[in-house]
Amino acid sequence: MASHNTDRAAALSLQLSQAHQELRRRLNDLRAGLGRRRSNDDTLATHCLAFCDALTKHHEGEDDGMFAQLLRERPDLAETVAKLVQDHGLIASILTQVRELADRALGAHGPDLDAIDRELDGLAAIMESHFRYEERAIGEALDDHGDDADWAHPVFRFEGQVTPAL
Repeated sequence: MASHNTDRAAALSLQLSQAHQELRRRLNDLRAGLGRRRSNDDTLATHCLAFCDALTKHHEGEDDGMFAQLLRERPDLAETVAKLVQDHGLIASILTQVRELADRALGAHGPDLDAIDRELDGLAAIMESHFRYEERAIGEALDDHGDDADWAHPVFRFEGQVTPAL
């Protein structure tokens, strides 16, 4: 029989997968909304900004909390974590582009839907590759990991963040 700690720890890789699934869903909703919105619709720009905020907070929580904790317990994961942090930087640069397009849309006549769509296409491809690699590469370590109290909230949960309906 597994200990309570092991039961709780094993759930961490599942929670990470569920958080990734929620971010995938939000990105899919955003991308689907591009085809249904007029170019002067502020809701689309607001939704872009909300998604960018959720993904940024998730990655910051990983970088500042989950990865730091894993490296304290599993220094052998240093190369893997460095690759994941590098991916976060690449994703952050795409999110910057999406934010700039969405910000411009709020202050002008509307979003450049083609430009946002191109950025989101690239983001979706990189996110999917990143999420799959992350789940494979650190899932077992998360399953062996103990306490998650300090870093779990920003990594696993997105409540309180704006998610406009499209």
